[in-house]
Amino acid sequence: MGVAGAGKTTIGKLLSEVIIWEFYDGNELHPKRNIEKMRKGIALNDKDRLPWLNSIRKLIEKKLHKKENLILECSALRQSYRDLLKQKDEDIRFIYLKGNYQLIEKRLAQRRHRYFNPALLKSQFDTLEEPQDAISIDAFKTPQMIVAMIRNNLGI
Repeated sequence: MGVAGAGKTTIGKLLSEVIIWEFYDGNELHPKRNIEKMRKGIALNDKDRLPWLNSIRKLIEKKLHKKENLILECSALRQSYRDLLKQKDEDIRFIYLKGNYQLIEKRLAQRRHRYFNPALLKSQFDTLEEPQDAISIDAFKTPQMIVAMIRNNLGI
């Protein structure tokens, strides 16, 4: 979890290759109207995010029911979003890729995202409620270092 540009997709894919767990990009579950808003630089609100979060929760429930491990990337910026995703499932762990605004802004300027408009970065930081119940990792370490830290923290 974390703001756009923190490295969630990069780290999630790399971790999935290393530990052989299936990777899911939570952005793929956004309704089309959310994607269009983001392309236009319009920040999503809680009402926009709720169907998306419910879709992610359904995927989590499906995997939990099948007792399948997964790595799922999504911003989960507010505690209420993380609470909705986790509910009472103690097997769900959050990894927070933490970075400061200036470094994330620089990273976003160097990449092209399918639909995330870099103008939305400020709204992401404004929305972000840093988690107290997540493993927090500096997003500017190398991907290999981040994956090693995640594995160490989770014991996998």
